[in-house]
Amino acid sequence: MTSTSLLRPTGRAAALAACLLVPTAAAAAQAAGGPSEVLFLAQILVLIVAGRLMGEFMERIGQPAVMGQLLAGIMLGPSLFGLLAPEWQHALFPSSPTQKSMIDAVAQVGVLILLLLAGMETDLVLVNRVRRAAATVSISGIALPFACGVALGELLPDSMIADPERRLITALFLGTALSISSVKIVAIVVRQMDFSRRNVGQVILASAIIDDTIGWIIIALTFGIASTGVLEAWPIVRSIAGAVLFLGVSLTIGRRIVATAIRLTNDHFVGELPVVSVVLVIMGTLALITDALGLHTVLGAFVAGVLVGESPILTRKIEEQLRGLTAALFMPVFFGLSGLGTDLTVLADPHLLAVSVALVLIASVGKFAGAFVGGALGGLTTRESTALACGMNARGSTEVVVASIGLSMGVLSQTLYTMIVAMAVITTLAMPPSLRWALRRLPLRPEEKQRLEREAYESQSFVGAFERLLVLSDPAAGGRFVSRLAGLLAGPLGIPVTTLVQATDDGSEAAAAQSVVRTGADEGRSTAGDDLARRDVDVTTRAVAGTPAAAVAEEARRGYDLLLAAAGEDDGDARLDETLKAFDGPVALAFVRGEALRRPDSGPGRILVPVNGTPSSRRGLEVALLLARAARAEITAVHVNDGRRRGLLRGFSIGRRPDLAVLREATAMAEALDVRLTTRFVRRGEPIDVVLGAASSATLVVMGVTRRPGDVARFGRVPDAVALEAQASVLLVATEGPSAA
Repeated sequence: MTSTSLLRPTGRAAALAACLLVPTAAAAAQAAGGPSEVLFLAQILVLIVAGRLMGEFMERIGQPAVMGQLLAGIMLGPSLFGLLAPEWQHALFPSSPTQKSMIDAVAQVGVLILLLLAGMETDLVLVNRVRRAAATVSISGIALPFACGVALGELLPDSMIADPERRLITALFLGTALSISSVKIVAIVVRQMDFSRRNVGQVILASAIIDDTIGWIIIALTFGIASTGVLEAWPIVRSIAGAVLFLGVSLTIGRRIVATAIRLTNDHFVGELPVVSVVLVIMGTLALITDALGLHTVLGAFVAGVLVGESPILTRKIEEQLRGLTAALFMPVFFGLSGLGTDLTVLADPHLLAVSVALVLIASVGKFAGAFVGGALGGLTTRESTALACGMNARGSTEVVVASIGLSMGVLSQTLYTMIVAMAVITTLAMPPSLRWALRRLPLRPEEKQRLEREAYESQSFVGAFERLLVLSDPAAGGRFVSRLAGLLAGPLGIPVTTLVQATDDGSEAAAAQSVVRTGADEGRSTAGDDLARRDVDVTTRAVAGTPAAAVAEEARRGYDLLLAAAGEDDGDARLDETLKAFDGPVALAFVRGEALRRPDSGPGRILVPVNGTPSSRRGLEVALLLARAARAEITAVHVNDGRRRGLLRGFSIGRRPDLAVLREATAMAEALDVRLTTRFVRRGEPIDVVLGAASSATLVVMGVTRRPGDVARFGRVPDAVALEAQASVLLVATEGPSAA
């Protein structure tokens, strides 16, 4: 695509927007006599349209859309629109405090939601994984530019300081502005370049997360100091103690409270988007708490996002629901208003221009040098440290938020605010091309390649999408064995489990079922690495008073990814058929016998999994591999070629090469999860006989199958026969055909 064609759609839209802007501004001028809802609406519309158009343009040339929204505000402000049509500009954006407060309120809510989303994108597992390099990069990358910023603030002339008597506060704000990086901009660029899972990409993201977190803490402390008006030891100690106490309680007790609130709201409210409401309440509550502690509300919003992001359920859905309105309304308004407050005409003064250039150089060199040294101390190579330093030099939206807070507090002058915003724009626009240049020079290490292949498998896997499991248990051995399997599956993934048990007077059955699930989860977590064992498993037990089918139907509406249940001895059990029909989703149906009946509280010691390369077979293999990993069990994959295109061989041609491809795929899947898999290929044989023969030496047979239509549970000729005749326990991982592929 040529540059001309690239710009043409945006150019036409810009011309149309300009035609609409004139009558809008005229109407605004007529209404500008006092606070006007019409003028407020006109301002919102103009900022949304201009921000969307400029954001689209910036994305088409490889830059973040948020920079387009900021530039749109600059163009609508005194830098361009105010020069060309000052009367219309003042009419559309009057300086009346009452009128400004209306749109400022929208912008402030937008800041909190923006920080909420930034917190939700904070991956604490990622930070922990690369903590050494990220810590050194953050400490060094913050300390050097922060010191440079404070020194520059002390050297600035009084004419550039909003309040010379509060010079130290201004210097602290300037140091913070120079030292932090925008995790949002960094994440966007790194992910667009497909480097988010590379070693250096993870260090960049983790360092930006730590930078952002430390930056908001510094801003909160600076706000506390500025609120007292004097520099005294006690207010500083109180602010630091308040921040430490707030973070400590939030990341421990608060994490569980937030997760419980989200789960209870999702499970018991029937209205539209109730979870989004409770998330906004959590955000507002933590923001008010930080304000009461003398800290800024942005820290509370950011920490709220971190806690919501750590919730084991609905995180992706919550983010999707919040991001739409934020991207469409709050971001264009906030960044547009930030640009409106930027008057680039002041840079016509050679002295101020020189100071601005010096500010950009100090910010860039200080951040680059600090991050480079930190990378070297963290064990990175020279090329990796160079890429890291390039990536950390983007201020973006974070810088604008910091500058806006400083301006609203009266510690930054309009001139200094303009310089900081200009520095944010320049460093952000320079980061993507410099980072692309540096990343292209990085070779892929062998261990890095292996990890990337594993993560690619996990991101696309059937099991990796699980967020919540539902178990239908009973006091019999079969129910206890299924509960154990549920714990083994949930433990490595760190996902919650809900167990349905028959109601008893003393509640003993519920306690026993919960204990079995927890034991299995603890066993599974002990075998998983940091990447999978993200959080403790939350086990909930609900008593069933009516039929199992009714209980499953009632619980299923709360959102579950897999139902685990034990089948009775009679495969035609009508209650089982009704129960399976009550759950619209994948089902793991266990036929428990043999060793599992004698020792139901123990996991499977030897697992057999028939494979044929179909989607349903792969899903069964994924479940079997996760169980084998969690239980430290032996696992064997068997593939049979009976010479006929039916049963286990549906979709495959006769011949050795396709058969070996099936087993190679199974081996690759096992290697991705670091599970040792034994494969067995039978060239000629009846699949039922081969599987039943191999099952005689196994504890559990896992088969991925597809539910067949009808009133009675059926899964195919081979799975039905194995489930009825195998001496070992059988787990059928059943899905509804194409919809689950």
